[in-house]
Amino acid sequence: MPAILGLLLVATVGGDVWAQGSAPRPRAATPAPKPPASDKAKDNDDKNAPVIVDADSLDSFQKQGLAIFKGNVIARQNNSVQYADKMEVYTDSKTDRVERVVSTGNIRIITRDCRMGTAERAEYYDAEQRVVLIGNARVWRDADVVTGERITIYIAEDRSVVEGGKQERVKAIFYQSGPGRPKSEIKFGPSGPICP
Repeated sequence: MPAILGLLLVATVGGDVWAQGSAPRPRAATPAPKPPASDKAKDNDDKNAPVIVDADSLDSFQKQGLAIFKGNVIARQNNSVQYADKMEVYTDSKTDRVERVVSTGNIRIITRDCRMGTAERAEYYDAEQRVVLIGNARVWRDADVVTGERITIYIAEDRSVVEGGKQERVKAIFYQSGPGRPKSEIKFGPSGPICP
């Protein structure tokens, strides 16, 4: 989950475009500016940032290291957001670190750099820094889009693999750079990026 959400979780594209059922929260005081950190330090901070999950209900099975969030699930980390109907979070019983997250139903992911993704199912594997979008998977930024039955994103490698299904082949649309290329302006709200 730590990197969801870093996509997006990943390029995933783990904003409030589709926010459902969350009440606005008061803004925190603006912290003093910090000196720029190295990319490596920033990546480490991103992975260790807290994950905040809102849902209609939570079933926790501590002995099994499993938490099941249901109903309008919204998970946020480092200005990346994931929406789902159900999210199962599996943790290591010795370290309490998140090992794997499985989300199902109406998956929508928006990353802090406004990459977006949708799928029927999303699986995140922390040790491998890997996100898998399954079932009518779609990832886009601005007007560029890639679709397939399964999209696997290797976060640490900045690499992805798109697979077609029995009914559909992989499809991609990429626009050339220049004055006619659609572009997004990223704005940040209290709970993440607001993408056009």
